[in-house]
Amino acid sequence: MFIPKRILFEKNALNYEVGKNIYKNFIKEKDIEIIELSGNKIRENIPGDNLYDQYRAGKKTLVVGVKKGMNFASCKPSAHYQLPLMSGCIGQCQYCYLNTNMGDKSYMRINVNVDEILYQAQAYIRQRLPEETIFEGSATSDPIPVVPYSNALHYTIEYFSTSEKGRFRFVTKFTDVDTLLDINHNNHTEIRFTLNTDKVIQDYERGTPSLDKRIDACRKVLEAGYPTGFIIAPVFLYEDWKKDYHNLLIKLRDSLPEKIQHPLTFEIISHRYTTRAKNIINEVFPDHQLPMKDEDRNYKYGQFGYGKFVYPKNSLEEIAGFFQEEINTRFINSEIKYII
Repeated sequence: MFIPKRILFEKNALNYEVGKNIYKNFIKEKDIEIIELSGNKIRENIPGDNLYDQYRAGKKTLVVGVKKGMNFASCKPSAHYQLPLMSGCIGQCQYCYLNTNMGDKSYMRINVNVDEILYQAQAYIRQRLPEETIFEGSATSDPIPVVPYSNALHYTIEYFSTSEKGRFRFVTKFTDVDTLLDINHNNHTEIRFTLNTDKVIQDYERGTPSLDKRIDACRKVLEAGYPTGFIIAPVFLYEDWKKDYHNLLIKLRDSLPEKIQHPLTFEIISHRYTTRAKNIINEVFPDHQLPMKDEDRNYKYGQFGYGKFVYPKNSLEEIAGFFQEEINTRFINSEIKYII
């Protein structure tokens, strides 16, 4: 569970149930600074004169606000739309694309007007009838660390449990799933876990649970009957990478319950980076050892109009062949959504 050092309540945030729940939960904690903003000037209330310090102070900050615009971004290939319940993450993964997307906004943010967000989701569902519409709840966040006191995720899972054509999914590296296990999800919410090798977690994923703890949480979710999936990302190529990812998949298979109600889904994403991300990472993590030599990569334009440095074509083909063989061999009732 995320215990922030400071909580900023934007104007009108305390008019909503989610905002009130968070306020009541923390108001008596003497070590937590509670700031009620008269406007929405967040940056001025988070310490730091440079990006290095701003990042670290932001990671200790929770912003409770009201979502204004209701145009949902697309979310290919994961889903049809992002569901903007939250943004930010308490983890400090050095490679994370949120370092680029969020810039100096490294704080965790919860949008309290959940009813209005879900009302807009219903409008998108109607537009796509009779097809199902899938919403991604973690495109710009990891929502699990605030679950014990926000209730936003509970409410959303319950909402989609009664939706005929709406489906919800989110992904996490964190393990605070216990309060989600008794929800009547009606198989309409898929919970995925981001997994990686012990080496990658230890070298690059600061402030996140171990692989064993993630798998333990995954087993709980499976036993609660949720459709469940795994994002193995980012895949790094290093000495013995095949051995380590092989061992990861063996450990996962051997730890799963005997009876699984739904096919397991897999999404495999190789490591990639933009020039802007590299520059920010170098500033925020000056001691990092991430493999980001441009000359070792191919430059490829992405769906959002900017280019990324990706592994060469033959390396990507090797990654695809390896994971197809490993997953199809070891997980009989499974589906690989994509390997990129």
